[in-house]
Amino acid sequence: MTDAFAALPSAVRGTFDTVRARDPHEPEFQQAVHEVLSAIVPVLERHPAFVEGGIVERIVEPERQIVFRVPWVDDSGRLRVNRGFRVQFSSVLGPYKGGLRFHPTVNLSIVKFLGFEQIFKNALTGQGIGGAKGGSDFDPHGKSDAEVMRFCQSFMSELYRHLGEHTDVPAGDIGVGAREIGFLFGQYRKITNRHESGMFTGKGVQWGGAEVRTEATGYGAVFFVENMLAVHGESLDGRRVAVSGSGNVATYAIDKVRQLGGIPVTASDSSGYIVDDAGIDVDLLREVKEVQRARISEYVTRRRSARFVEGARPWAVPVDIALPSATQNELDEQDAAALIASGVRAVAEGANMPSTPAAVAAFRDAGVLFGPGKAANAGGVATSALEMSQNASRQRWSFADSEDKLRSIMGDVHDAAFRAAERYGHPGDYVVGANAAGFERVAHAMLAQGVI
Repeated sequence: MTDAFAALPSAVRGTFDTVRARDPHEPEFQQAVHEVLSAIVPVLERHPAFVEGGIVERIVEPERQIVFRVPWVDDSGRLRVNRGFRVQFSSVLGPYKGGLRFHPTVNLSIVKFLGFEQIFKNALTGQGIGGAKGGSDFDPHGKSDAEVMRFCQSFMSELYRHLGEHTDVPAGDIGVGAREIGFLFGQYRKITNRHESGMFTGKGVQWGGAEVRTEATGYGAVFFVENMLAVHGESLDGRRVAVSGSGNVATYAIDKVRQLGGIPVTASDSSGYIVDDAGIDVDLLREVKEVQRARISEYVTRRRSARFVEGARPWAVPVDIALPSATQNELDEQDAAALIASGVRAVAEGANMPSTPAAVAAFRDAGVLFGPGKAANAGGVATSALEMSQNASRQRWSFADSEDKLRSIMGDVHDAAFRAAERYGHPGDYVVGANAAGFERVAHAMLAQGVI
């Protein structure tokens, strides 16, 4: 990591050194900033106004950081205290937009890295939304519905004052699904006496949610791969695909891979991974993980074609395409080397920053098509913006219509990144392209709106 940091060009090194000095204990945030800064140097060279306007110095500092106490009472009557976060990074393109994550690993560094990524991801969608992220170190797993409700109500009792459909529109993330969104929205509505259905996305379809929102991130990542391959006259048909994770993103990525003729052969959780050479059975996977809430090893007890590998990640399995869809930094340099040795053709990040910098460098050096998360997993926030549009117009779109819109948006995201990579002299490099395209849109808006 240190060597990678030292390699930054002089045009952005000073800004990065300032970030490290200000936030010395935030490694995930530093990693996210480093990736963006290293990719946008050609943009700064071509647009001196961005340098003169201090765009980089401003964009790495959040507009607002909110950290607060979340007290709640568990079912035994014991008082518990968690910490809540909301980092509102940039509203220059529209209201803040980004999910809430409830997980024991959540801290300020994690939330800032996610919020920083969200700026450029949201800009790439072209839908007029800013970047933010939030959450808590609360763990909903193993908690009763009543405990989750009490936590969500306490969380929202502080956060509500910073939200609104024209200010900040949260969504779900890891640990925050339809149940949590319902409790959070209900508390917001009670406190404010306003039914702003557009101020929260990821809602239940019966009360303002959008079709395809649950599937969107996984579907979108596969649509992005489809576009990357299409540039070279290739398709997913018959390709073996490794997917990590077994939550919504991974499950629906597996689902869409099968629909498009690919063969998804892996899924995983914290205990290890499964390999199913016949192709992952999506219905069985969902039953094991969503209904039974069991370890993924349970899958192999009911599927003869599958085997379970304990305590490992799925990147040693020979595949044509890899979709890391679990969590940050889950795929390292050794994993990348194994995938490259097996002849992997394309890698697309279904999760946020799941590949370490060394792994990303290895893929790029080997000529592997690599879709960074800020482009490849933009489907979730893109569909959230569609949900906002439906709420504002009091309309409902069908599943098919919503999926068509998602596919079109992911095509636009791909094309924006692809064209930017060519424009700045790095053809085929989606890391440069995605960062450059997103940064351009934000930087132009920041210049137009003055020093704020």
